[in-house]
Amino acid sequence: MILVTGASGTVGREVLLAVEKTGQSAKAMYRSAEDARNAPQGVPTIIADFADAASLQNALRGVDTVYLVCSPIPELVQLESNMVDACVQAGVNHVVLNSALGAGDYDKSFPGWHRQVEDKLRATRLAWTILRPNSFHQNTVVYFAPSIRAQGAFYRSLGNAKLSYLDARDVGVAAAEALAGGNHIGKVYELNGPEALTSSEVAEKIAKHSGRPVKYVDIPMEAQRKAMLDQGLPEWLIAAELDLQQYYVNGRGGDLDDVLEALLGRPAIRLDEYLSENKDAFRSHAAGA
Repeated sequence: MILVTGASGTVGREVLLAVEKTGQSAKAMYRSAEDARNAPQGVPTIIADFADAASLQNALRGVDTVYLVCSPIPELVQLESNMVDACVQAGVNHVVLNSALGAGDYDKSFPGWHRQVEDKLRATRLAWTILRPNSFHQNTVVYFAPSIRAQGAFYRSLGNAKLSYLDARDVGVAAAEALAGGNHIGKVYELNGPEALTSSEVAEKIAKHSGRPVKYVDIPMEAQRKAMLDQGLPEWLIAAELDLQQYYVNGRGGDLDDVLEALLGRPAIRLDEYLSENKDAFRSHAAGA
C-alpha cells in the first residue's frame, strides 16, 4: 500500500492520480476532512498532520511505501523529519521524497531546507528515492497571471536567466514510477523540463496563447522585495523566494537532459501545451467571461 501525502497540493494530487493509473494500491493523506472531500472518487483517505505523531502512525498502518511532500514553509524540515521518523517506527520500506532542484549544491532557501530532510532520510534504514524538480509550468499562472491580467506584464529580477520548466503532471507520473521501487531505490533524480527559457521567452509564449500583449519587466531585486512587502507577503517567504531567484540568476536552473523523459517513457509536456490549456488564466476577467 502506498500513502500519498500532500494529496491536496499541486504535485501531491498529480502523484495520486498517476499512481491510480498504474493500478498500484494507494490511499491519500489530507490535513482536514474538508480537503479530503476533494479526493478522486474511490480513493481511500486518511486525516493526519505532520505535526501530530499519533495521527501519522494511524495513517501509516498497512503502508509499505510513502510519497513525502510538504508545503514550502519554514517548518518544512521539522514536519518532514517527523514523517521520516514515523516511517521508521511504522516499518515502512520505501520513501519517495519530493525535494527541490538545487538541494545538491545550494544551502539557501527551499533547496537548503530540502537537503536537510534528504540527509536525514539517507541516514535511516529506509529505502529511498529523491526527486528534485525544477520550477513548474503551473507557476506561470500562480505567480505571473495576476499582474498580466491587470497590467499585461510580470515582474522579476531574473535578467536573462534560463529555467527548464516542467509540468506538475509529469512530476506525478515520474513519482508514480519511482514509487514502484526496483531500480529507482537509492537514486536521486534531478527533473528538468524539455526546454530552457528566459522570462522574456516565457512572456512571448504567454502572449501567443492568450492572444494579448504580455511583457516581462526586469526590475532590481530591491524593487521586487518592496513589491512583495507591499503585497503583504511574510518576510521569510520574501527572503526564500529572492534567494532562490539568485540560484537561477547564477545559471543553475537551465539544464537540459533526458532524465525526466526516461522516467515518463514519453516526451515531457512543453510549456506551449500547458499555456494552450490555460490561456484564459492570463486574460482580463472581461475578456475571459
